Amino acid sequence: MTHLPARAGVGFKPEHFTAIVTEPLPVGWFEVHAENYMGAGGPPHRMLDALRALAPISVHGVGLSIGAGRGLDPRHLARLKAVVDRFQPAMVSEHLAWSSHGDTYLNDLLPVPYDGATLARVVEHIDTVQSTLGRPMLLENPSTYVAFAGSTWDEVDFIAEVARRTGCGLLLDVNNVWVSSINQQRDPIDYLARFPVDKVGEIHLAGHAPDTDDDGRPLLIDAHDRAVADVVWDLYARAIASTGPVATLIEWDNDIPAWPVLAVEAAKAEAVMALARRGAAHAA
Repeated sequence: MTHLPARAGVGFKPEHFTAIVTEPLPVGWFEVHAENYMGAGGPPHRMLDALRALAPISVHGVGLSIGAGRGLDPRHLARLKAVVDRFQPAMVSEHLAWSSHGDTYLNDLLPVPYDGATLARVVEHIDTVQSTLGRPMLLENPSTYVAFAGSTWDEVDFIAEVARRTGCGLLLDVNNVWVSSINQQRDPIDYLARFPVDKVGEIHLAGHAPDTDDDGRPLLIDAHDRAVADVVWDLYARAIASTGPVATLIEWDNDIPAWPVLAVEAAKAEAVMALARRGAAHAA
């Protein structure tokens, strides 16, 4: 297994393929959603073969349902393994969420209660994924809109314990930290200060949509349909000061912009990492 470079990356979209292969590459790596490549072949596979000849790739799953009450779907896990075996990504990641109930799959990433039973189940599922793939995975902190009254663990402590028990790495989504902190009325700086940064193998940045709840309080939606907000860039700089430069993804999955717009966002992440490197060199 290779490792992602400490560079900015972007989520690959087929409409950008021509620009990517014909213009100077302004990013260090690409991320793809595993479920888009679970078919037998065809144009998506040929594009991905060409893409990984240019730069490392990271495979990000959205359908494993790590937090589901039932066991993992062995068919979905087998399809994920086939994608990983074929394309040999530098990283594989999934969400701390659930999206299935029985034989029903929901097009959403839903929150889990932070309690002992969920902890045991998530640990078991991650152990199964890592054993099946023959490699460690990264687990992403969620964006949440509600909290469970029955939770007995703090989110950061829960995630840290999952990583400790399974040996998995962590994907720190800074936009999710901000979205959940506003929605749950908690301190995002405290969240980052307590996050186990030594386990972070990848960072995500994305845009969010502002809204209000039924009581008129701010509500943020993890929309992935716009540029990264200034406040999230500020949190990212704080995170990078703790982690050091680490592979950072610009997520933009809806209302896809032109390729140069994504390149500008990636350049901002590169600039933050460059400042962190200069700061570390000056301190040394």
